[in-house]
Amino acid sequence: MIDVVAAVIENEEGKVLVAKRKPGMKLAGYWEFPGGKVKENEAPEEGLRRELREEMNVEIEVGEYIGENVHRYGDFTIRLLAYRARIAWGKIELTDHDEYRWLEAGELVKIKMAPADVPLVQLLIGSQ
Repeated sequence: MIDVVAAVIENEEGKVLVAKRKPGMKLAGYWEFPGGKVKENEAPEEGLRRELREEMNVEIEVGEYIGENVHRYGDFTIRLLAYRARIAWGKIELTDHDEYRWLEAGELVKIKMAPADVPLVQLLIGSQ
């Protein structure tokens, strides 16, 4: 099982950041909460900070743990750990995605979210 972390980043208006995976990548065209794989001997929170630096060129402050979802993608399984976060500094510059949006939680059901992220969307909608 692969541990993966996801940041649920809200802006001042309460909208959530999602990004669309670019062509040529696994799950190209799917939207997701930004994040990525946790390296061996790396704390999930540190992995999340590292991934956001690498993928979006921003520094984040990791907040509360939201929950997790175990999902099987064909030949591999991930355990997705989600945390609330906020951008501490930096301007978003995408490397693994070709687009990002700030959406209200209810709008997340209208876009093609990565299957592992869908239960997190339901958690967010249920917590409002």
